[in-house]
Amino acid sequence: MSEAVVIGIDIGTSGARAVAMNAERIVVAQTSAPYDAGNTVRDPKKWWAAVSDALSALLYEIPRDSVRAIAVDGTSGTVLPIDSAGQPLAEPLMYNDAVADRSLLDRIKKFAPADSGAHGATSGLAKALKFLDVSGLHRIVHQADWIAGNLSGRFDLTDENNALKTGYDPIERRWPEWIAHAGVPVELLPEVREPGSMFGPISANAAREFGLPAETLIVAGTTDGCASFLATGANRPGDGVTALGSSLTLKLLSDRPIFAPSYGIYSHRIGDMWLAGGASNSGGRVLAKFFDTAALQSLSSRIDPQQPTGLDYYPLLEKGERFPVADPDLAPRMEPHPGDDALFLQGLFEGTAAIEKLGYRRLSELGAPPLASLRSVGGGAVNSAWTAIRQSALGVPFLEAASTEAAAGTARLSLKGAIAAGVMQ
Repeated sequence: MSEAVVIGIDIGTSGARAVAMNAERIVVAQTSAPYDAGNTVRDPKKWWAAVSDALSALLYEIPRDSVRAIAVDGTSGTVLPIDSAGQPLAEPLMYNDAVADRSLLDRIKKFAPADSGAHGATSGLAKALKFLDVSGLHRIVHQADWIAGNLSGRFDLTDENNALKTGYDPIERRWPEWIAHAGVPVELLPEVREPGSMFGPISANAAREFGLPAETLIVAGTTDGCASFLATGANRPGDGVTALGSSLTLKLLSDRPIFAPSYGIYSHRIGDMWLAGGASNSGGRVLAKFFDTAALQSLSSRIDPQQPTGLDYYPLLEKGERFPVADPDLAPRMEPHPGDDALFLQGLFEGTAAIEKLGYRRLSELGAPPLASLRSVGGGAVNSAWTAIRQSALGVPFLEAASTEAAAGTARLSLKGAIAAGVMQ
């Protein structure tokens, strides 16, 4: 008999990824499929085509009868209007699309609590308000909901993490009444389930299309950011994950929710735990302004992390910072130049590490547990000089990430659902 596995699917900005995971949380196969050329990131049909390609390729690497459950993650804040059959009615508004209509944002500000994730021009609720006049509108769903709906046949379900920026209250665990006052009838929004809980069985159409057992379960997923955290294996209060990509993003597992909108901090609910975090405007994009990949590698080899530069940099591309400092007028600080590009790069590394240290301290000051261990993801995580500087600054154990694939984090939720349903042990 084949080893039972679960599947996690990640919908990213460039395509879809899929992983198969066994009961020991070991990834046994993984595949990916890019979107077709063109503006496909805004085309739900192309999302589904990429998912179908990635999933089909994965199922050539594992026995199809071994699959017990599937879960999906998507980009946070990406929403679309659908009809009663689940068909898209208009071009989606993506995670980074900003709603320019000030009256809609003011309406949310008037009714939403200060700590709600619905504030801001890129929130899911602001985008939902934009879709209210779409002809034939039956429901407004998130990207991950729509993909999961194509697998389950149900387009009326979402998870607590994707729902957060649409105004969901993760403490009361419900859509709050103020959403209707802000202008969005709650009946237009999907029913919310806990990540890792059951959506239902795979639809007959999807089972037939992919050759999967009719008993395959579709499990509530999450956002891509939460999935990336879960993929690392971090699972205890005080476990932190730093993403060293174009921006510097910190996430810390907490035993209580932390909300501080002025610092861009809010918390996703993960079962009985909370994932608190924030993003700095510093990060890899600042380094990319001065150095290409080859220069970064060459200059990093000349850095001695044991000899600090003494430079007090705050690396930013332009003025303004929200986390861990809430100051829209904070100016970049990257002078004086020491006259040696290797020392200049080291100063940038040190400045970013200082921001990272302050970020975790800020979360702790606001009520989260102190940072106890750290896992790193993103391109900067492989730079040994930067890692050594960060280790010195943070003073906690640096642990290896179990995986850096968001789909692996979603597979962990799929496994949770399969175990709860008794189809895996």
